[in-house]
Amino acid sequence: MAKFRKHGFHLITAILFLCFSIAAFATEKGLFWKLESPTGKTSYLFGTMHTDDNRVSDMTPKMLEAMKSVDTFMMEAEPTQDPSIFMMKDASLPSLLTQAEFDQVRDLADFHVMHLGAAMQMKPWLLAVVFDLPKPQTEFAQDNLLMTKSEDFGKEIKGLESSVEHFSIMDAFSMDEQMVMLRAVLKRTPQQKEADFERLMTAYLNGDSDKVSALDEQITGGMLPKEIWAKMRVKLLDERNVVMAQRAIPVANEKPVFIAVGASHLAGDNGLIAAFKKAGFKLSALKK
Repeated sequence: MAKFRKHGFHLITAILFLCFSIAAFATEKGLFWKLESPTGKTSYLFGTMHTDDNRVSDMTPKMLEAMKSVDTFMMEAEPTQDPSIFMMKDASLPSLLTQAEFDQVRDLADFHVMHLGAAMQMKPWLLAVVFDLPKPQTEFAQDNLLMTKSEDFGKEIKGLESSVEHFSIMDAFSMDEQMVMLRAVLKRTPQQKEADFERLMTAYLNGDSDKVSALDEQITGGMLPKEIWAKMRVKLLDERNVVMAQRAIPVANEKPVFIAVGASHLAGDNGLIAAFKKAGFKLSALKK
């Protein structure tokens, strides 16, 4: 399991990246926000793209200054070194796969530098998300880099979700539904995955909200039955946005914080931008 434990943060990154790719993008009003609370505290909200791609790894002087000025860094979920939370309890993947599918999973596990035994016990929905990502370039996704820099600055690190909460989000889906997700990914070619990732990356770097919204339906929504797609949006975004707001706002009222969450969680009627405004915060969009 030692080889697998290295991927704890990458697996968190995987689910967070899925959240980025299924929701409206918050660029019409910015990705980087200054938050001024009713109590006079100044905090920051930053929309990330959960990937280790070096095109999003640089931190600008303005971001570093903001991170230095706060007491606490808040990220979506705590990193974990406990592989059991990724695993099925009462099933194993080989019994659910055809021989051809087993061969695909074996090859993809090798491609993503995953221990095959661990992959065969992993929750199918999570395996689907991992297998739909590009091959990891490093162990340091954008969120991890932000966390590490905050640690270097001596800041308190908090997760808006525990790792257990984070990896139980999709347990509301039946095993049959999870296998639908996995099989949808197994049908995709490496070229399709790479092309879709590049389109999402371009949209993120350009701040093209209309393009990202169109990609949502085209990529993830196009792979899955409509009922599973709709349920996924609720579980990964709507319900989590409420919880994130409930946990972030009281802290930002008490002390300065830097909040880093996927860009998908910022926009919309129940996104964090709207939630902070409703809580009486003054928001100002900043350039990175």
